[in-house]
Amino acid sequence: MSGPRIGVYPGTFDPMTLGHMDIIRRGAKLVDRLIIGVTTNPSKSPMFSLEERLAMVRRECSDLDAAIEVVAFDALLMDFASSQGAKVIIRGLRAVADFEYEYQMAGMNQQINDSVETVFLMADVSLQPIASRLVKEIALYGGPIHRFVGPRVCEEVKQRVDLIGRKGEHPRG
Repeated sequence: MSGPRIGVYPGTFDPMTLGHMDIIRRGAKLVDRLIIGVTTNPSKSPMFSLEERLAMVRRECSDLDAAIEVVAFDALLMDFASSQGAKVIIRGLRAVADFEYEYQMAGMNQQINDSVETVFLMADVSLQPIASRLVKEIALYGGPIHRFVGPRVCEEVKQRVDLIGRKGEHPRG
């Protein structure tokens, strides 16, 4: 008898977008328990701290009718997946550029641990252009982000931008 199907959906979630939520909702249907792994990425400079991102993801997922756990991790993804008992990595795809990167990562991950499968989910067509990096950039220039993130996340991003100052403005002092 096998145990519950556990999946991991990793990301930086800086900030959490409607695209992330789409993948979480759909990914949670594929497994008995979904672990959202919130990590740091050395190539990205986060707008929110790890603790803030954990709280954001937990809050945004709190109304979902699924077994979801939000966990911080700072390790190789395959080591994290193994430590959680996961057999599936869930990744969202938006465009061909995503696929090329994710395909390469899936191949490397399979070389590290071939007992964990990577499952790719295409983002909903209406959500495909959304990327956390672009949401932050739009917000830093004072643009509207309400179509890309939930209402609470929208307010948090706006507050953070107000703290750090918009592009082209002098810092508040």
